Amino acid sequence: MKHPLLLLLILLFNVPTTAQAKKKYTITRASIAPKIDGILSDNIWQNAQIASDFIQFKPTLGKPDPENKRTEVKMAYDNTGIYISAYLYDVPEDMMRQFNQRDNFGQNDFFGVVFNPNNDAQNNTEFFVFPTGNQADAVERPNIGEDFGWNAVWESAVSVMPNGWIVEIKIPYRCLRFTKQENPTWGIQFHRHFKKTSEQSTWNPIDITTGSSIGLYNGELVGIQNIDPPTRLSFYPYASSLVSQFDGKTDTDFAVGLDVKYGITENITLDATLIPDFSQAGFDNVQLNLGPFEQQFSEQRQFFTEGVDLFNKGDLFYSRRIGRNPSVYPDIDENEDIAEYPEKIQLLNAVKVSGRTKKGLGIGFFNAITKKTSVTINTSETKINPQSNLEETIQSKRKQVIEPLANYNIMVLDQQFNKNSSATIINTNVTRNGDFRDANVTALLLDLINKSNTYGVVGEAKMSLLNDVDGNKKGYSSYLGFGKTSGEYRFNVSHNYADKDFDINDLGILNRNNYSNFSANASYRIFEPTETLNNLYIGVSGNYNNLSAPLTYTGANVGAEFNATTKTLHSFGMNFNWNIGKQYDFFEPRNGFDSFFLTENYAQSNFWISSNYNTFFSIDASAGYAKQFNADRYGFNNYWFSVGPRFKFNDKFLLVLDFEFDDYTNDRGYVTKADGNIIFGQRDRVDIETTISGNYNFNSFNAITLSFRNYLGTVTYENQLYNLQDTGRLQENPAYTKESIGYDPDINFNTWNLDLSYSWQFAPGSRLTALYRNSIFNLSEASQDDYFESLGKLFDENKRNTVSLKLVYFIDYNAIKTLLKKKSKTI
Repeated sequence: MKHPLLLLLILLFNVPTTAQAKKKYTITRASIAPKIDGILSDNIWQNAQIASDFIQFKPTLGKPDPENKRTEVKMAYDNTGIYISAYLYDVPEDMMRQFNQRDNFGQNDFFGVVFNPNNDAQNNTEFFVFPTGNQADAVERPNIGEDFGWNAVWESAVSVMPNGWIVEIKIPYRCLRFTKQENPTWGIQFHRHFKKTSEQSTWNPIDITTGSSIGLYNGELVGIQNIDPPTRLSFYPYASSLVSQFDGKTDTDFAVGLDVKYGITENITLDATLIPDFSQAGFDNVQLNLGPFEQQFSEQRQFFTEGVDLFNKGDLFYSRRIGRNPSVYPDIDENEDIAEYPEKIQLLNAVKVSGRTKKGLGIGFFNAITKKTSVTINTSETKINPQSNLEETIQSKRKQVIEPLANYNIMVLDQQFNKNSSATIINTNVTRNGDFRDANVTALLLDLINKSNTYGVVGEAKMSLLNDVDGNKKGYSSYLGFGKTSGEYRFNVSHNYADKDFDINDLGILNRNNYSNFSANASYRIFEPTETLNNLYIGVSGNYNNLSAPLTYTGANVGAEFNATTKTLHSFGMNFNWNIGKQYDFFEPRNGFDSFFLTENYAQSNFWISSNYNTFFSIDASAGYAKQFNADRYGFNNYWFSVGPRFKFNDKFLLVLDFEFDDYTNDRGYVTKADGNIIFGQRDRVDIETTISGNYNFNSFNAITLSFRNYLGTVTYENQLYNLQDTGRLQENPAYTKESIGYDPDINFNTWNLDLSYSWQFAPGSRLTALYRNSIFNLSEASQDDYFESLGKLFDENKRNTVSLKLVYFIDYNAIKTLLKKKSKTI
């Protein structure tokens, strides 16, 4: 047989599947819309079909919910939206209620309804309601899971009863994307979660042993007739004010702007932010970074977290590149200084166009423009005045562009098929005005699952093209993986490749290139509880790594992982990793791929526990240890631990503390370059991080939130430094000490950030947020100071205090149109 691999794939991807009979719900049209008040007295609920007989899928697969915890759901619709009522029977003392802000599940029971208007099993829209009245919503797709960055405006109300709780929901059609059809069949699912016992059940049964596409298990919703997709047009005007005080100087700012959502077609939506304001975005968790790679931060600007699942395909989009710090720092002489260097570039505007057709074609277009930014460079020149023959200092100024007007663009086409697979082409582009570099990246992606949802292949091919000042550079990358995706026993094998010139960092983030790595993993899990455990996972993995050019071995490692949850909902686990033999690090020397740093036999292990969050007091804790077994590195030790107590004082007040400690003894790393030599140092390092987060929720619409973080990182080098040899080993060089290299490499890095905010949702989709912010930063060479000495010096620094107020109001075009029609009829 000439093509055995092809034959194997044909056999795997044509395994017959047994179709499961789907439950069907026939919806009723409401002549009078029910009032969303949590009371089931409306006429429409008296004769509507009941969806019941929920089946558990966690922790016991296939177990029916008991009679005293049954669920009864009814549905109706009219020309404006879909209505859902649910009577969720329960034992009162078993109900879990904790007030939280939107999309935060906390320690809550919940009821969820899932829509799939295309009935394609891959594009679910989820809405959740908690007994407190709080809401959560998400879009769900097999390749991304649940994306709670997506937010819609809908209505719900809750009533707590002696034998359970009642929820009523209205989902306006603007929250769903669908085409006009005469007799459509939608995917529908109802989801119930009992937090006290961690039991989950659904109306249409789910088989979690097979694959990860839960949309395959949706039931069917029929009976919708004569519904036209609405004009999906919403406005979010905002006004914000800010007062900031630092170093005796007070700055004020006032801004107004507008976000717009518009349905270009029945399935394609435009999101635009005009004059964007991100003044209330949270702090970044900055740490002392001694490594060769940049620190990656999570996105906290809502526009860049909502509805970006298509743009995240292929991991080419790191939204923090837009509006980041300037791309260049001016070369200045000794007699020059920069008046003020901005921390970030202003975003002028951004738009997203995204959606998916009835035939499963996902279309995405993203574009953002950032402002041209210059700095003022002050120059001082000393010259002899020919008239007085005396020296005079002449001051002059010049401007230099540090970031040109820049355009960031992404285009995506993503075709779904077979209810579990997709093929994608994506292109990202950064075009900068003037004499700055441009960048372009294109990727082809394939995610292929067989018909029985048991085996899968993932393939990626990517090309980057940089148009720099010095010329063009083209690079390539690929990924191929095959694995079993169902059952108790699973495995995956893969190969990951990138050449020297592959670079996506203008709009993405890639720390390493020039690699050709092989990976494999296998795992075992249980789906039925044992006498003591609700779930159990055991996994092993291994990697064999090389440079791609020249093809050179760089290292190998094996690892193992174990985690489990007991019947009493206490979780615990551990992991182990061993870098086998010699490891060749070509990145730590900061010398391209011409040098490497050699380590040997690094091993680490970590253990963690997480107790049941349902109690007044619970705790998360972990501890770990790492060591290298080189002949010359037995002095290296690394240990760490963390402890995070949680206090649930009542259903409205939750306080979470966390303390993390990480200690490195006789670590070694890059220091500098001198006289053509790469200089390393031996160092002791300590990281200490303390965080406090608290929430007090007056009700489901009013909340006070506290977020505090203090991070201290210290590094102390031994006086004697080392040369990096061609062998990758280090050799002491008496010519290089901390005194001789011209600066003190010891570091004391200390930050303090505090956010205290009050949030009030005064109308659906409309919010008022008041924020007090306090931040302090200190960087010095006082690495020998202990924690309290460092904290005292931190408080001696200038503090930045900020107070801001932001009002966002939601306006629905359809509501305005309806109101105008009513007024015209009364005239």
